[in-house]
Amino acid sequence: MADIFDVLADGTRREILRQLLESRGELAVGDLVNELGVAQPTVSKHLKVLREHGLVGVREEGQHRYYHLDASPLEEVEVWLEPFTDFTVGTDENGATTVYAAWAGAEFGDRLGRTAAETANAARVAFETAQEKIEGARQRVTEKLPKLRKGE
Repeated sequence: MADIFDVLADGTRREILRQLLESRGELAVGDLVNELGVAQPTVSKHLKVLREHGLVGVREEGQHRYYHLDASPLEEVEVWLEPFTDFTVGTDENGATTVYAAWAGAEFGDRLGRTAAETANAARVAFETAQEKIEGARQRVTEKLPKLRKGE
């Protein structure tokens, strides 16, 4: 049981599972790369882990690989979680159980956190660049000011 939780603990793997669930069919690796916005080797690494734990199946066609969701290992997780969620089990507006709605919320939190970190980094870089430009302009003015006073 611990292995499946380790697999599901990774946000990228949960996002891959969500994409496969929403596709209601198969997705090529390239489709997942486009949807997730991460590098192909990263997606392939996570798909390998998911495949090893039986959460995805793969169909090979030439050099292409098409992945589909196999939710059967999640049934074991659902059974294990049931005693902890009996008092809150219901459905959201999309018909998903509250357990899965919470899972989707965690995905949103992961993405929001990454976006916030990227935005903060971009703001820091822009601020540092502006400081460098201001410092360069200050130095040029300081160098030219004595010449202007002498009338050069």
